[in-house]
Amino acid sequence: MTSPVRHPRALPPGRTTDLVTELVTDGRAFAALAPQWARLYGRCATATPFQSHAWLLSWWRSYGSGGRLRLVLARDGRELVAAAPLTLVRRPVPALVPLGGAISDYGDVLLDDERGQDAVTALTEGLAAAARTALIDLREVRPGAAAERVYERWRGPRRRVADSLCLELPALPMDQLVARLPSAKARQRVRAQLRRLDALGVKSRPVLPDEAEAALRRLLELHRLQWQGRKVTGEHLRARFREHLVRAVGPMVRAGDAVVTEFRMDDEVVAVDVTLLSRRLAGGYLYGAHPRLRERRADVAVMLLEACAEHARLPGRGTLSLLRGDEPYKHHWRPEPAVNQRLLLARRRTAPLLAAALCDDAARRRGKELLRRRAQRKERDGDGGP
Repeated sequence: MTSPVRHPRALPPGRTTDLVTELVTDGRAFAALAPQWARLYGRCATATPFQSHAWLLSWWRSYGSGGRLRLVLARDGRELVAAAPLTLVRRPVPALVPLGGAISDYGDVLLDDERGQDAVTALTEGLAAAARTALIDLREVRPGAAAERVYERWRGPRRRVADSLCLELPALPMDQLVARLPSAKARQRVRAQLRRLDALGVKSRPVLPDEAEAALRRLLELHRLQWQGRKVTGEHLRARFREHLVRAVGPMVRAGDAVVTEFRMDDEVVAVDVTLLSRRLAGGYLYGAHPRLRERRADVAVMLLEACAEHARLPGRGTLSLLRGDEPYKHHWRPEPAVNQRLLLARRRTAPLLAAALCDDAARRRGKELLRRRAQRKERDGDGGP
């Protein structure tokens, strides 16, 4: 859903810059911003694919609630120099949170690197004006992200707390990633798996833009099949996620912000992977693999990492991100931890909302810790049984 048609509402310009700020609340106006958004995205070196216009607009169309779109923009004439893509939520406290929600691994704002502090100041003032009765709650902010510059500029109450853990590898060819493994046995195992993939005749190829929709639908079919009878992220099986992924990734492939890879064996598609790309990183987002691969003792993780490593090697792209999650298989590759941040910004009148959000965060962390300890006790008690 999108909000009712409204004219963008002018906000007070920043006190130390002549840039103009505005608040856009209409989905059709958001769609019309695509060319300007793309230029700004290209001038923000820290942007991730989750800040691309195609990803955010598609997310809004699948997950947005009418009347809650909040795009805080800063312009120099007609050109965008900063943008904060947000939506209004009511619980647990009234807050402006990044578009993209739980299915996006990184949240951020966009700042024109060429405009320096002027863009930061303008966007910060625009956010303060937009947040008269709501907290600014920027989730999943990657270390070094543009939002950190807004946080440093913010003059009201603010807090920074840890968010999700991401794991990252250097953008190296597969042979060098293998060489980083901690033991000769581990290196031998991976090389044996690569030889096995060759022996099975597994071949990969990036699909063409016009083939992306069909490949993505196949990915989701394979994803459902591979997780059948096991615990899976339920959202990935829903129609709204399918519509979002197909609608977003096709344009991203055309723009060079994503690549969809098919893996074939015996002339049949047995796996499909989506890798998202930005100037500084490549990250494997989602894949689907036929159970036949595991039945044939093919290591799917090795297969996917080899393909992703190829896309991470462009000049300037220094990070191969394993994205969020602390799964044990990721640690086999000796990744570096990179903890996302949650940046909470309030005005003095909304400081109580900041305190309430921090209390809610602490309660959730305590709950997760209790569940973790309970699971450990069950595992320990089970190990001690007959």
